This record gives sequence, structure tokens and C-alpha cells, in this order.
Amino acid sequence: MEPKLHRRVQRYGWDLAVEAYDRYWVPVLRVCSERCLELAAPAFGERVLDVATGTGVAAFLAAERVGPQGTIVATDLSQKMVEAVQEAATARGVANMRCERADAEELPFPDASFDAVICSLGLMYPADPQHAIDEMYRVLRPGGRAAVCVWGRRDRCGWNHVFPIIDARVNSDVCPMFFLLGAEGALQYAFERAGFSDLRDERVSQTLDWRDGEEACGAIFPGGPVALAYSRMDEAARADVHREFIDGIAQFQQPDGTYRVGGEFVYMVGTKA
Repeated sequence: MEPKLHRRVQRYGWDLAVEAYDRYWVPVLRVCSERCLELAAPAFGERVLDVATGTGVAAFLAAERVGPQGTIVATDLSQKMVEAVQEAATARGVANMRCERADAEELPFPDASFDAVICSLGLMYPADPQHAIDEMYRVLRPGGRAAVCVWGRRDRCGWNHVFPIIDARVNSDVCPMFFLLGAEGALQYAFERAGFSDLRDERVSQTLDWRDGEEACGAIFPGGPVALAYSRMDEAARADVHREFIDGIAQFQQPDGTYRVGGEFVYMVGTKA
């Protein structure tokens, strides 16, 4: 898919996914934001950039750590996501955060603007993930840290069959390289290529816990990367893909009817020399 079209598909898709993502994914994936923050270790008074903020979990955690003298800039390709985070920040009275729509591959900030950059589960979506990592390096000051998280290996993520399920019905070419950075050594190579040093990675297995099939489908379809393609389906097609997806995670169903779907995350933290 041509990069400009890829970005437009991602933007429209995540505009549709705000409510479902916040409802179904945030409780499951909050741990990823927490770990990115621990790895980046922003200090009181520092300036932090959150790339692909989604509904702002990592940004709000960072805002607490840097205190009123610090600054958080939360960015996302989706205008609807940005608006949701800004509304939440206003409602919570978080005064040290501002939100901007921005492409991870073209960050609208000067060189050496931030002390830390975090990106929790956002690097799977840019047309050119390497360029996005290069941009993180560029906007960091010398000595600044970048901490990111991506999904791990495809064969260790038990929900990965959603992509062929969708592509069999909608000609969407959704996230063809979704698991690219989860391959062994891929994220480290990308960080080294960008110029980062003092690299440290972690590969963590973790289950995704859903109460029932309805919750699993709510996360995967209207609340995830296939949201735009899913929005084009009629009710019959949606019921069909739900059944196929649930059949594919049957091995993870527990005696009480809940699902504990296998997953893997890869974390990386690096320093700008």
C-alpha cells in the first residue's frame, strides 16, 4: 500500500476505534504503558513526548511523574484520539499536558526538544517504522531516552489470525508488517540503525484476558487495527468473522467461559549519545 494511503487508512481506522479501544484494550494493555514509563524513567521537571498516545494511558502516567514543572506532549495520527485525550486532560485538571495530531514519521518538533520519548504499541502502524524511530532519536536531547513496546512474534500472539480473516472479506491489506519488529533482534537493529546506544530489550509473555467472546470481538474488531475494514461489513459478515475468530481462540477458553489468549510483547529502551 502506498505510504500516503496507508497513513490515511490508519487515521480513519483509529478515528473509529476510540470508544471500543478505551473500553476493551486499555484495561488489558495498561501494563505496557507502565513498563515503557519505567524504562524511560522520566524525572521531575522533564519534557516527555508520547508517540501514538491512543487514549493517553502513558501520557497521564508520565504527567504524574514529571510534576507541574514538567511537560507532556501527547501525539497521535488520529484526530479523534487526540480530542479524547485532551477532553480527559481537561476533565482531570491535568495542566502539564498538551495534545497534538502528528504523524510518527514526521514529528513536528525541533531537534533535541525532549528528555524522553515513549511509544507503547504504536510502532506497528507507521508506513515506515524505521523512519518513526529515527524521528524519536532526532527530537531527543543528547542523553535522552526512548522506550517503546511492540507486539512480539506472530506465532506467540494467539489472536493473530484476525488479519487473514479480515483480508479474506475486505481488500484492505491491513497491517501486513504488523509483527515485523517483534521478530528476534528486529527492534534492536532498528534502534541501533537510528543511532541509539545503551540498548536494553525485554521479551515478555503475557495473556490477554477477556470475560467472554463478546468482549474479545469488541477488542479485536471495532477497537483494533482492523476497525476501518470492519466498519465496511454488513451485520451478516460481522457475525461470520466473529464466529471464525472465536473458533480460532477456542484453545484459550477457560472452564468458566473466559479467555486467556497468549500474547508476547517486546520492550526496548535506548539513549541518544
